[in-house]
Amino acid sequence: MTKAKGYAAQSAKADLTPWNFERREVGPHDVQFDILFCGVCHSDLHQVKDEWGGSIFPMVPGHELVGKVTKVGEHVKKHKVGDLVGVGCMVDSCRTCDNCKEGLEQFCKEGSTMTYNGYERDKKTPTYGGYSNVVVVNEDFVLKVSDKLNLAAVAPLLCAGITTYSPLRHWKVGKGHKLGVLGLGGLGHMAVKFGVAFGAEVTVLSSSASKKEDAFKLGAHKFVVTKDEAQFKSVAGYFDFILDTVSAEHNYNQYMSLLSTNGVHICVGAPPTPSEISSISLIMGRKSLAGSLIGGIPETQEMLDFCAEHNIVSEIELIDIKDINKAYERMLRSDVRYRFVIDIATL
Repeated sequence: MTKAKGYAAQSAKADLTPWNFERREVGPHDVQFDILFCGVCHSDLHQVKDEWGGSIFPMVPGHELVGKVTKVGEHVKKHKVGDLVGVGCMVDSCRTCDNCKEGLEQFCKEGSTMTYNGYERDKKTPTYGGYSNVVVVNEDFVLKVSDKLNLAAVAPLLCAGITTYSPLRHWKVGKGHKLGVLGLGGLGHMAVKFGVAFGAEVTVLSSSASKKEDAFKLGAHKFVVTKDEAQFKSVAGYFDFILDTVSAEHNYNQYMSLLSTNGVHICVGAPPTPSEISSISLIMGRKSLAGSLIGGIPETQEMLDFCAEHNIVSEIELIDIKDINKAYERMLRSDVRYRFVIDIATL
């Protein structure tokens, strides 16, 4: 076994604290790499606190890992020692279902193997995430990372990046489209960057007027304070697409009114409680309410390559791992611009 150290939650009521554990030995098709940086996703907090139910403890969170390869199995062909690599939300899937064969491993019909808070394909060995110093992953789920970009700022691309890239690509959002980005946080700021890079007219829809300057710095063309009734009404029926990144409760019907005919409201945020949707919101204008998860492995690699070509990374605050519990507290207050990343050298 490979000895590892990290930070773990021992229960839903416990803070994250140092914890030593073991990774599997490197198999014929495995890649082992030293983790250099790991992004902090709001879903880490949800799962550490067991807010979605079914959390597995002890839990080492983290599914935005980047690092350098230190060892490869004898049959590995895609990576070599010294390569810069990354791992996102998944570390395996069944490989045989229709979705997996189409590169949609995130929708594996037998269930993807999550990077943490999940089980390996044997259904009994827990997976542990990137708040740690080393990881061993099958080569097919290890992604190539460019050395042209700030490696720490690349880490959040593996979740926040692909979560916003994938739906924009799926719905072919681009030149001639009016895109509304609802919420300017870890996901929203990446949606702005990608929407602009794809050629769309991007408007940030935010309840916080204080984010206006940031929105324009990120490349947005317009900014609407959603609490301002006049501003809100000024974009009624305006958008071809709204990418909804908000994870707090909000009125979907209200935002559907901002869509033009045939407009699509795409949900990537996950509010904690169900919402009521009026069929009239959909019928009047032949509008659609849709959702998207992350992307599959091929699309995630495509996204990383696109970012390297266009110099796109996340806006981050680099933290010492001992400050992770404080970072969680700040996330709850939306006090981060726009993604925390752990410097694993501080472990």
